[in-house]
Amino acid sequence: MFFRVFPVLILSSTLLAAATDATRQVNVFIGTGGHGHTYPGATVPHGMVQLSPDTYNFGWDWCSGYHYSDSSIMGFSHNHLSGTGIGDLLDVLIMPGTGPAKIVPGSRENPNEGYRSRFSHNDETAVPGYYSVLLKDYNIKAELTATERVGFHKYTFPASDSSHFIVDLAHAYGGPERVTAADLKIVGDSMVTGGRRVNAWAKGRHIYFAMKFSKPFERAEVVSDGKVLDAATREGNSRNVKGLLHFKTAAGEVIEVKVALSAVSVEGALKNLETEIPGWDFEKVRAKAHADWEKELSRASIETKDEKKAQIFYTALYHTLLAPTLFEDVDGQYRGMDNEVHQLKAGDHNYSTFSLWDTFRALHPLYTLMQRDRLPGLVNCLVRQAEESPSGVPIWPLQGRETFCMTGYHSAPVIAEAMAKGINGVDYERAYTKLYQRAMADDYRGLGYFRKLGYIPSDKEEESATKTLEYSYDAWSVAQIAKALGKMGDYEKLLGQAGNYRNLWDKSTGFVRPRLADGEWAAPFDPKTTGVSKKWRDFTEANSWQATWGAQQDPQGYINLLGGRGEFVAKLDELFDQKTETVGEKVADMTGLVGQYAHGNEPSHHIAYLYAYAGAPYKTQERVRYLLDHLYGSTPDDGVSGNEDCGQMSAWYVISSLGFYAVDPASGNYVFGTPLFDRATLEMGAGHKLVVEAARKSPSDQYIQSVILNGKPYGKAWFPHSAIADGGKIVFQMGAKPNVQFASGVGDAPPSMTKQAAN
Repeated sequence: MFFRVFPVLILSSTLLAAATDATRQVNVFIGTGGHGHTYPGATVPHGMVQLSPDTYNFGWDWCSGYHYSDSSIMGFSHNHLSGTGIGDLLDVLIMPGTGPAKIVPGSRENPNEGYRSRFSHNDETAVPGYYSVLLKDYNIKAELTATERVGFHKYTFPASDSSHFIVDLAHAYGGPERVTAADLKIVGDSMVTGGRRVNAWAKGRHIYFAMKFSKPFERAEVVSDGKVLDAATREGNSRNVKGLLHFKTAAGEVIEVKVALSAVSVEGALKNLETEIPGWDFEKVRAKAHADWEKELSRASIETKDEKKAQIFYTALYHTLLAPTLFEDVDGQYRGMDNEVHQLKAGDHNYSTFSLWDTFRALHPLYTLMQRDRLPGLVNCLVRQAEESPSGVPIWPLQGRETFCMTGYHSAPVIAEAMAKGINGVDYERAYTKLYQRAMADDYRGLGYFRKLGYIPSDKEEESATKTLEYSYDAWSVAQIAKALGKMGDYEKLLGQAGNYRNLWDKSTGFVRPRLADGEWAAPFDPKTTGVSKKWRDFTEANSWQATWGAQQDPQGYINLLGGRGEFVAKLDELFDQKTETVGEKVADMTGLVGQYAHGNEPSHHIAYLYAYAGAPYKTQERVRYLLDHLYGSTPDDGVSGNEDCGQMSAWYVISSLGFYAVDPASGNYVFGTPLFDRATLEMGAGHKLVVEAARKSPSDQYIQSVILNGKPYGKAWFPHSAIADGGKIVFQMGAKPNVQFASGVGDAPPSMTKQAAN
C-alpha cells in the first residue's frame, strides 16, 4: 500500500486510500514517557490553556505534570510546559470524585490516601484538542477540550449522593510551598473565582481564574490550611486554600465545567470565559479545537510508504505548535515583564514560554517557513519584552517573569533571522537598540570579561566556555541587524566579538577548553567532562566534544583552526565514532548519544550538517539519516531522545526530514541534508508553496546524486531562504551510494563568518 497523508481523499489505479486528516496521524502520547516531558492533554495551537492530567508534581521526569509510567491521576490542571527540563505551572487543579471528599491528593504508592484516582491507559484517549480518561476509583469519565483561554471539562458520573469536586489552589509543581498567596471565592451556586501568586521557576507570577459549573452545587465548602471553614464562609485567603463542591448525580449524569485563565485579574478571566465559551456545547468546542489543529497541521502534507514515519512527522509538527503560548486576555490586556498590566495595540499579541536557548536553532527557522503569519507577533513580543523587562532582552520568559534559564541572549538570532528572511511588520530599529545594549553590557553574566579579555575566564564565571561561544554567536546575530540597518561601525565592533570563540581554542588538543583569567588553560582537561572547575560546570549541559562546535556562524573558522578540510572531517568523524561514555558529572540532559554527539540536547543539533562546509556533504547525509531513523520513535518512551524542549527536538525532525537545516539561522541560509519523504508540500502563506520531491529507487536511498532548485540544476551544498521565500520546488535525485563529487568544491560550501570577513 502506498500511504499518503493529505487532508483529502487520494485515488490510485488500484485502491482508494483511506481518507485521513492530519490530526489522526498525531500520537499525543509520544514523549510522555522516558525523558520527553510532554503532556497529553487538550489545547489549541499556541493556546494559553493546556488542560491536562497531572500524575505527579515533583521530580525531573514530571516537569509537565504527567508521566506515562504512572497509574493514578491527581486531577486536571490548566497550564503545562511541553518538554522543559524545569517544572512550573499546573495551575488551578480540579478533580471530581464520589464518596467522602478528601482534601489531599494522596501518594502514587497509595492513592486511597487522597483524592487521586487510579486509571488505565486502556481507558485513556488523546488526540489534538481532546483528552479522555476513566477515573476508575470513582467510575467517572473525564473529557477535556479547550479554546485559547478556556478549558472545558465534561464529567459523566455514576449515581451518587456524594458526588463532588475539589478545586485545589495549593497544587503546584514542587509542592504547596511554591504558592505564596491564594484566594478562592464561591460565587452564587455555580461559580468559583480566585487567583494565586507562585514563586517557582518563574518567580512571583500571577494567575487568576473563573470557573463555572453547568449544575448548581448542593453545597460548597472552603478549606483553608487543612481546615473546613464554617458553612457560611464563601471565601478563603491563604497559601493553602481549596474548594469542595458537592452534588447529587444520577447514573450517566453529565456535569460540565468551564475554566478561564488570566494573568491580569478575575475580571479578565470572566471576560475570557464569556467571550470564548458563552454556552454549554462541549462537542462544538471540541470540533472547533479539532478544526484549529487540522488547519495548522495540514499546512504540511507528505507522501511516504512508511506509516510510522508519518506518525512521527505529524506528532513532531504538533509539538512545534504548543509553544510559545498566548499570554493575553481577549480585551488585549496582559501582564508584562515589569509585572505591570499593559494594553496591546489592535492586532498585536503577547506570548509566553519562549525556550530560546533551544528553539532558535530549528523551531524559529521552521516558523519562517510555515508560521509567517504568526511570526511578526512573536518577534514583536520579544522586542516588547526587552523594553518592559528590568533585565533587558528576554532569555527564557515565562508568564511575565524572566527565569534567566540557560546561557546567551538568543532572542538575537531569532530577530536577526526574521530580518534576514524579510519578515515584515517588525520594528527592527527598536529591536536593535535593546540587542546592542545587551551586547555592550559589562554587568551581565560574564559579558564584561567577554568584551575585555575576549573570553570568559572559568575561575570567574560558571559555564564560561559555553557563554563565550554563545555570546560570540549572539554578537554575530546582532551584527547582521547592524549591517542591514547601515550601522557599519557597530557591525565591525560586533564582528570582532563574534570571533572571540577563537580565544578558547587550544591547538594542542584540538578543542575549545576553559581558560583562566591569567590566560592559562584550566587543567586537567578531558573533553568528555563538563569542565575542569570544581565550583561549577564550564560547559552548559555538554562537554567539550559537543560544545566545541558551538560557534555556528563560522565553520570555516574551525576548518582553518584544525588545519584544513580533511582534518575538520576527521574531527567530526572522531566525534561520532567515540565511545558513548562520559567522565565525571553525569548530566541528565546529555542523552541520545551517538559517540560523543548528544542528540538529546540542543548544542549538538547542527553538528551533523557541518561536513557540508568541508566538501563532504555525503557524510552529512549519512549522519542525518541515521539520526532521523534511530533517535525518534512512535512510543511514549522512545519518541524523542531527550527533553522535547518546547518544540525544538521535534522541529529538528520536521525540518531535517525535508532535506535541509539552518546551521546559522541569522544568515538566512540552509544547508542540504537528506530528504526523508518521497514528496512534501509546505503551505507558506499568501498562496505560496514549497514542494520537496525525492526520486529514489528504494526508501533506503539516502545520498543526494543531484539537485534541481526551482527548475534549474543546482550544485551547491546550501541555498538561501530568498530562493524559496515566495515558494519554490526542490527535486532531489537520490541514490544508494554517495556521490562524493556533489557540492564538494570549495565554492560549493555554505557561507560562514570567516569567508564573509575576508570579503
